[in-house]
Formats: sequence, C-alpha cells, structure tokens
Amino acid sequence: MSTELIVPTLGESITEATVSKWLKNIGDNFEADEPLVEIETDKITVEVPAPHAGSLKEIKVSEGIDVEIGGILGILDESKGKKPTSKKTETKEDKVKEEIKEVMVETKSSPAKSSPSARKIAEENNINIEDVTSSRSDGRINKEDVVSHLSSLNNKTINKGEREEVVKMSKIRQTISKRLKEAQNTAAILTTFNEIDMFKVMEIRKSKNQEFQSRYDVKLGFMSFFVKAVVKSLQEYPAVNAEIKDENIIYKNHFDVGIAVGTEKGLVVPILKDADKLSFGEIETKIIDLSTKAKDGTLTIDDLTGGTFTISNGGVYGSMLSTPIINRPQSGILGMHNIQKRAVVVNDEIVIRPMMYVALSYDHRIIDGKESVGFLVKVKELLEDPSELVLGI
Repeated sequence: MSTELIVPTLGESITEATVSKWLKNIGDNFEADEPLVEIETDKITVEVPAPHAGSLKEIKVSEGIDVEIGGILGILDESKGKKPTSKKTETKEDKVKEEIKEVMVETKSSPAKSSPSARKIAEENNINIEDVTSSRSDGRINKEDVVSHLSSLNNKTINKGEREEVVKMSKIRQTISKRLKEAQNTAAILTTFNEIDMFKVMEIRKSKNQEFQSRYDVKLGFMSFFVKAVVKSLQEYPAVNAEIKDENIIYKNHFDVGIAVGTEKGLVVPILKDADKLSFGEIETKIIDLSTKAKDGTLTIDDLTGGTFTISNGGVYGSMLSTPIINRPQSGILGMHNIQKRAVVVNDEIVIRPMMYVALSYDHRIIDGKESVGFLVKVKELLEDPSELVLGI
C-alpha cells in the first residue's frame, strides 16, 4: 500500500518551501515519526517526519527544488515497514545481538547530538561531525559549531580555486532581500538619533549580576533593560506600536517585541510575546532560548509570528551608528549600538561616561516627528534613570 508524503502547513503566510536535503534514499526503511526530508521556508528549516513505518518508494521533489504547501514530496510504501530478515528463523540471541549492534552504531554516530542543519553542512563539506567541538553545555553540535570548525580549516589552507563563485540565494535570504526592499518602497522611513549614558545601568548590572544569575540561572544583560524601556515608551506613544492596513491604522494593545538575531542563513526576528508581562529574568531567559533556537535552526512558526516593534543590536558586532530598516508591517525599530567611553558634561563638569548611540527608524506615514523624538527621549530617560524600570513605578 502506497501513501503520499505531503508538505505540511507551516504557517499562514508561508505558501511554498524548498527541499534542502533528503534524509532517506529510495528503498530505505524507516519507522513512524522518523525524519525523511528536510525542507526550508523563508523563515525556518524543518524536518518532515514519516506518518507511519515503511520504506521510501519514490522521490517526487529533488533537492533544491521548490514545492507548494500541500504538495507531494514523495511516495511511501507502507508494506515494507520492517527490515527484511534472513530465510532462517531469527533466534532470540540473534535479535539481541542486532539490537546491541544498532545501539553501538547510534552511539558512535550520535545523530541526536547534532542539529539537522549542522549535519547537512558537515556532509556538504566532507567534515566528520565527531571532529567538531560543541559550544553548548549539553554537548549538542549546532550549525554555528560546524561553520566555526570549517572556518578554522579554511584559515589553514589557502584557497586557490576560482576567482568567483555563484551560489543560489537561500529562501531566507531571498525573503530578507524582498521584504527590506518592500519596506523602503512602501513606508516613508525616517530615522532619528539620540545618545544614552549607560552608567547607571552598568552599575546595576555590576552590583546585582551575581544575585540575578543565582536566581534566574542567566546573566543580567542590557537587552532586558531595553525591552522594559521600549515597552513603557510604546505605552506612552501608541502610534509607534501601531501599523497601517489599507486605509486604517491598527493600534496594538499588546506588546510583542521582536529581537533581531543574526544567523549564518541571515537575519531572523523571534518574538518576545507579551513582553510587558515579563520580568527581567524571564526576558533574559527567553532571549537566550530564542537566540539558541535561531542559531540551531529550530525556531518554530510561532516563535516568528507577530511582533509589534523590533529591537536590533548592531553593537554586538561593533557598530557605532546605523539606520535600521523597519520590519514590515511594523512602524518602528530601535537600533542599539556599541558602548564607548566618551567625555561628556554632567552637572557642568566633564566626566568620562559609557555612552551609546541609539536610532529609531519609523514610518512617517503614521508617526510624526514629535512622537518619534518623544519616544526615543523616553527610552533615554528610562535607561539613564532605571529606577522606574526596576521598581515599576
């Protein structure tokens, strides 16, 4: 009996995917729920599991080919779900030996210790996954580990190949390009700037980090302060948290803050849902979880769906100043930058303070200059005197 392997529904806005890698060859057996093929959308990479035990009878869509949601990926033969046995009757001793052999093989290859994207890159570059060192506490090898390993190998070898290399853009990269261009063509994007004295925030982090880490098992970072400051500023300036749809303005009474994360495939923006209801510890924990999933390629559609405002931290890469592009259909994005010690005037005295430039890009069709400047000034005030953020008053 044959059944069809169908591209599953991956989200309301996703209409097609690309087959990135078949995990089984024609004739291979598999068990129920075992991953058969890896597909890539404009947002995430997912594995399509087997609906039942069987064997792969036919591949309908080859690697690198696009397929619509609901399309047929391959044909499965349900009648060949079990591995064939020899003509002689299998004894209990033979079965035990076979099970031990399978466990040994699984332990040696450790497929569960590496992400699908990590194994894919390793295979494409003829790298033994066991030679890659994990950067995670649980020993799981992610894509970033393989890329880092590959980079170290390339640094030891001078590439004498062709002067140019043509590589097809990934689905994610194509979508990033399309959406950024659409944002520039559609929205009236303007950027306003300010600078923030990070002295008091850094003092709080220095004095409270150990206690914070023992309570939440995560370090107290800058992002939780910025998320808190952004939420309070959005509450005061609701137009920055709104969007335009047709001829209407939709004001959002919820605060789902997107955190831009750079990955090897491109920029993704996982969402902190209901950020106004999260504590400092919950924000830091969720950001680490989402960043880890982004780098491992395990983000779900729900992780990326929604978002009323975005924060982008170019400072982690050393950026001093930038003009971020809004993430449509949102109307605003805050750009953080690196912190540098500079001479500034405080109470008529020149002092050395850790300063950060911040930028707010906004859609001028819905947000006026007064609102945009007021929003950014509010963020600045909250971070330069974080008592309101910490005490909630």
